[in-house]
Amino acid sequence: MKTPEYFDLIIVGAGIGGILCLKYAKDAGLNAIVLERASRVGGLWRDLPPWQDIQFRKEDWTLGNLPIEGEDQPSVLRNIEAWVERFDLLSRIRLGVCVRAARPCVGGWKVTTDAGELESRFLVGATGGHNRPVVPQVARDESSIAEYHSSELRDPKQLRDKAITVVGGGASAYDLLDLCFRNGARSVAWVYRSTKWMRPTLQPKYFGTDIRTLARLQMLGVSVDAINHRINRDLRERYRKAGIAQIQPDQDFDLRRDQLIPGRRDMIRNFARIARHRGEVRALRGSSVKVTDGASLPTDLLLWATGYAVDLSYLEVDALARETSLSRIRLRCASAFHSLDASDLFLLAPAVLETNTSTPWAYAHAARSIMAHIGGRAALDAPAQVDQQNHFELVRMLAQVDRANYPPFGFWRLKYLGAALLRPRTLPMPIP
Repeated sequence: MKTPEYFDLIIVGAGIGGILCLKYAKDAGLNAIVLERASRVGGLWRDLPPWQDIQFRKEDWTLGNLPIEGEDQPSVLRNIEAWVERFDLLSRIRLGVCVRAARPCVGGWKVTTDAGELESRFLVGATGGHNRPVVPQVARDESSIAEYHSSELRDPKQLRDKAITVVGGGASAYDLLDLCFRNGARSVAWVYRSTKWMRPTLQPKYFGTDIRTLARLQMLGVSVDAINHRINRDLRERYRKAGIAQIQPDQDFDLRRDQLIPGRRDMIRNFARIARHRGEVRALRGSSVKVTDGASLPTDLLLWATGYAVDLSYLEVDALARETSLSRIRLRCASAFHSLDASDLFLLAPAVLETNTSTPWAYAHAARSIMAHIGGRAALDAPAQVDQQNHFELVRMLAQVDRANYPPFGFWRLKYLGAALLRPRTLPMPIP
């Protein structure tokens, strides 16, 4: 039998998280490899349609002098590819290799792929958290309605002159409602059980999230409760001025559990034209969507903005393979990233996605500390975090367990205080 190849570290997934982990593993001198089932790097950003974009400014997405042209999907994808080129990572990435199973074994992990078996001392799961689109199973009675999950709508021009029903109350729903009005939908109905907070603005959406101000308040020691008070006062005034108080969430915004979504200006401008129904889709019958509030909505095209589930089924760790929720998986990780269910396993997405931070910035700090742990220079064994760690809170948490990258006596704090207070908004943050 062929002897399995052996590595210090195997990283599953070549999205932005996996690529950044590989960069820091190479810096640490580890024999590391990335396995990616697709034929090119990019992860979710490779699969998303071109109209998708990030929710904050391009200067807050990228790090250092890695190029990025805009906030749109093609620009983000090229930025991920730039990391591979700049740090000469391609030779350590195996494309078109699907991981069938990864199971703990004596001395680490055994990884089964469609190309054979590999072994490693450590494993990083970098397959993201938005990898299984969720579409509710409702009754479909001779339905003639076309249906798309938000990730499947490739060409928004399909919306023109159509009667559209959007289902969901979060960021994807806001995106799709925006697209409906930008692309000339004939009518727009919206079905939702509840809504998530957004920051109403008539600017492009990536100006609706101010990460730099959050960083400044955090490093100046302003409490989470004080920041929440400030945000809630601002949000309520914005909802009132925008005339959308009817969709204000029932609970106060709380950084410890909520992500602040930037508003969509075309959705806000055309809010009065949206037929809103608070409830759930009960059935699709002929050309109508039946809603639990009793409404029957004539519909040509139904857009499911019902989010994603996490898919960790490739991990032969029962407690994780069963979970589909980012927040629940996060509670199974010490120091936010170190799995409590398998001592040599690290998971990137649960502590980063759906928080208020720049994803590459958070992944870079996580990857650097993970490599320090693997090298015996850090111990990612702090208790699981009940609350979300937003932006510079993540640095404070990692500083408690990673003295290699955050030297004692607070010198690291001065560095980050300077970055928060003095770094121009026109410049990306430096690479950690």
